[in-house]
Amino acid sequence: MNIDKLQFKQLGKQAILILWEDKMNETTLSEILFAKKKIEEIKVKEIVEVNNTYNSLIINYVFTINNIYNETSVLKDLLEKANIDKIYEGSKYILPVCYHKKFSLDLEEVCVQKKLEVEEFISTHTIPIYTLYFMGFLPGFLYLGGLPKSLQISRKKTPRLKVEKGSVGIGEKQTGIYPQISAGGWQIIGNCPVTLFDASLKKPTPFSAGDQIKFKAVNLEEHQDILNKIELGKYQLEKVKEWE
Repeated sequence: MNIDKLQFKQLGKQAILILWEDKMNETTLSEILFAKKKIEEIKVKEIVEVNNTYNSLIINYVFTINNIYNETSVLKDLLEKANIDKIYEGSKYILPVCYHKKFSLDLEEVCVQKKLEVEEFISTHTIPIYTLYFMGFLPGFLYLGGLPKSLQISRKKTPRLKVEKGSVGIGEKQTGIYPQISAGGWQIIGNCPVTLFDASLKKPTPFSAGDQIKFKAVNLEEHQDILNKIELGKYQLEKVKEWE
């Protein structure tokens, strides 16, 4: 890990931000997740939590940082001695998405802009294996990298005040899923019926940064069937060992 390319900044009185280059790729993500793991392991008594984005780590400490230079020196020394030897591979999941017009509020307009047929769009959206870079702006919101260039489009100029739970959206180079009802500006192209976040559970979400996700198109009846199974506690999240 090239420490010289990293930036270290203090955030408030009890946090440090580590910045990588402004790139979204799996090599950078692997470095970030590796660094996150090492920091959590070695400084477990000193930190509250470590969160990541696609190019940064935010380390929240239990104490006030009185000397940022001393603390960053400790972090630099820790990361300099850590040798990452492979690309991080998380768990692999298949998530159902219904692209029916009932849910795909922006799909037709997006297809017009991208000069694609709806079926062509759906096929293209379900082919890639997406990488989960991080979760936010809502608990359980999945930021997935790997959206094909032919589908990339800007977010809406005027965000919606209400986006339904499970809405699948695209924006710029990413696709994402709303875990709950929220305002939002992503282009909505479908709905995933799977529960992404449940605060009542010991582990509120089954997903972690570095996981891989593939979408599977389902029709309206299949979408409702999954919702029924979830309500009865009979739905099993589809997880695979290897991609076919």
